[in-house]
Amino acid sequence: MAPPVRIDEKPKWNAPTGKTVIIAIGLEGSANKLGIGIIKRNIETGETEVLSNVRRTYITPPGQGFLPKDTAKHHRENAIDVVKEALAVAGVSGKDVDCICFTKGPGMAPPLLSVALVARTLSLLWNKPLVAVNHCIGHIEMGRMITGAQNPVVLYVSGGNTQVIAYSEHRYRIFGETIDIAVGNCLDRFARIINLSNDPAPGFNIEQLAKKGEKYIELPYSVKGMDVSFSGILAHMEAAAQNMLVSGECTEADLCFSLQETVFSMLVETTERAMAHIGSNEVLIVGGVGSNERLQEMMKAMVNQRGGHVFATDERFCIDNGLMIAVAGSLAFMTGYTTPMEETWCTQRFRTDDVAWGQLGSNATAPAPVIQETPDVCQIVKPSDSSGSTLLFSI
Repeated sequence: MAPPVRIDEKPKWNAPTGKTVIIAIGLEGSANKLGIGIIKRNIETGETEVLSNVRRTYITPPGQGFLPKDTAKHHRENAIDVVKEALAVAGVSGKDVDCICFTKGPGMAPPLLSVALVARTLSLLWNKPLVAVNHCIGHIEMGRMITGAQNPVVLYVSGGNTQVIAYSEHRYRIFGETIDIAVGNCLDRFARIINLSNDPAPGFNIEQLAKKGEKYIELPYSVKGMDVSFSGILAHMEAAAQNMLVSGECTEADLCFSLQETVFSMLVETTERAMAHIGSNEVLIVGGVGSNERLQEMMKAMVNQRGGHVFATDERFCIDNGLMIAVAGSLAFMTGYTTPMEETWCTQRFRTDDVAWGQLGSNATAPAPVIQETPDVCQIVKPSDSSGSTLLFSI
């Protein structure tokens, strides 16, 4: 298979407003995060300013997951306040917004529908067009905008998705994925087994506890070609973890360490295989699990041997947020794409490769961003923001 080819000619940006600068608001709520983000984008230069990125998280007691109906209730109860806060931080009002972008899927139906309802309501109140966005593509375009990754193999890892992706022929193609549960789901459910707190997130608490681990416990390792499986390792943990802890064979920290090392090794292996297949020397890690520093470290070790670059961001941009929906939605809007009100339904199983993204104004069609050279061959990009609100990027 030939390496992915991007469109060479400059895109004809043609936002329906006829403006040079547009303001987009993004609404995300596919799982337990409710996020509203607002950006200002210069259509001619590609310069993008982050005006606000506000988020609320539905947190359940230790040992419990979040149910769709309860998560949707959380989003409905907090939506108005979060929208108001995002507008206040950005210093704009509804009349200043040019498009309203929302997550169409994938995700849990009740939370998705709750946020889509908010987007429709704002559209009617402000008389602004809607843009439906694929959640996965939102993660990718957010990562590409911030880090400057040009033609990366994308490792998309979260509580609901695990995919190895690369861009080819107007789509983000899935080269490998989980055949059962997502890696984030595996980590979250293990956290329930040992009764870890869900605040701020079970995966984060596993990461911190794993740093204290001193003993590696051999666990099931399941890579099937380009695909991975996490249900077996989770079932093993459910059956054996308590006995190992009671017998003194290991500690909770040892189990967290062993679980991370095993599942992340599986992800690094499939990502390296995709790099070799498409001839890319870049890896972009996105999704909530992508903020895990141990995963970034392991990926960096592999990519460094290949003389490549690793691109990743911190939890502000890896974890679900409205900003990523505004970024991807504004790219589509700049080519004249909007979603009619009667088509603003949600799709729980909305795959990354379902979207002909090149036709919607993907960042992949834009002039290539410049990657800043660093002494380290492998670049982990973690933007700093002293103000807490405004960041400036150029693509």
